[in-house]
Amino acid sequence: MRLSQLRLENLRAFAGLTIDLDPRWNVFVGANGAGKTTLLEAAYLLSHARSFRSGPRDVLVRHGAEGYSVFGRVDRDGGSSSGLGLSRHEGTLEARVNGTAAPVADLLRMIAVACFEPGSHELISGASEGRRRFLDWGVFHVEQDFLRVWRSFQRALRQRNALLRGSPSAADLDPWDRELALAGATLSSMRAHYFVDFSTAVAASLGGLLPELGRPSVSFETGWRSAEDPLEILAASREDDLRRGFTTRGPHRADWSIAFEHAPRREHLSRGQEKLCALACILAQARVFAQARGEWPVICIDDLASELDGPHQEVLVQSLRAVDAQILITGTHQPEALAASGISAAMFHVEPGRAGRLL
Repeated sequence: MRLSQLRLENLRAFAGLTIDLDPRWNVFVGANGAGKTTLLEAAYLLSHARSFRSGPRDVLVRHGAEGYSVFGRVDRDGGSSSGLGLSRHEGTLEARVNGTAAPVADLLRMIAVACFEPGSHELISGASEGRRRFLDWGVFHVEQDFLRVWRSFQRALRQRNALLRGSPSAADLDPWDRELALAGATLSSMRAHYFVDFSTAVAASLGGLLPELGRPSVSFETGWRSAEDPLEILAASREDDLRRGFTTRGPHRADWSIAFEHAPRREHLSRGQEKLCALACILAQARVFAQARGEWPVICIDDLASELDGPHQEVLVQSLRAVDAQILITGTHQPEALAASGISAAMFHVEPGRAGRLL
């Protein structure tokens, strides 16, 4: 999977920009605040329909404009090519595939972008919602029926929670308990099946990035005891749910974690170690995607030199060199590890509102 072209209109500081990308290594250099991250953000938007940066959605729109649009040309082995577009105008998100309007989910299935950026440490230290979202993105790309099941579960959860905030009868709750149990059991099974491959890949990546912490372990909590009947779990927790006004057990409470022989709790990790754990997870997810789909996702690394020290930059560059993925990297200058590796990369200079290829 390769992004051969990326086009932006009214995205943050860019009124309009078209860049042709190298199929392997692309490095965007420029001063802080020049807009380098926006280029990675554009690729990420096509893959996730949201930014990896926090903040309200309207900050993506260039000041004075009514909306933004992003276009990407995706090439695949064998010669096939697809034109993908995503735009937001007046609060409405619209997707296009090869010029034709399409559901956003159809667009997201056409491209996969994995990104390591300054906020990635929150994957380890942040709330469980971010880890569920990260896990579900991986499951979405390997389980064809995932989105239908996830939507069914979310619908049942919303309805059940709405009832719990009132004074529902058993007859009111029973139908939603059945739907929640059925969709929830399937969703948990999909996640657990994916997690087997994901956790194996994460442990392998962590061994090379944090050997000083000893043997890593990666665990997954489904949100309820998988050995029990989900319908019985909901029945047993109904009284507590009524008192609290929401569903206390189920896949919406799922979480996963990383521990080490010499750092058994995440609170034992430094910020730098959290970043390396997050990097291992992102690389592992990319590897699982490649194993399942037969092609690597596009991999973005934002501000490599600031996020990783020299030795870990070298480990990352060498690991990426060994895989068949397109890489997009940003920095105020070309990372030393990349320059020392002898890798030939396309170099782009970014200034506020514009970017051009140097090499």
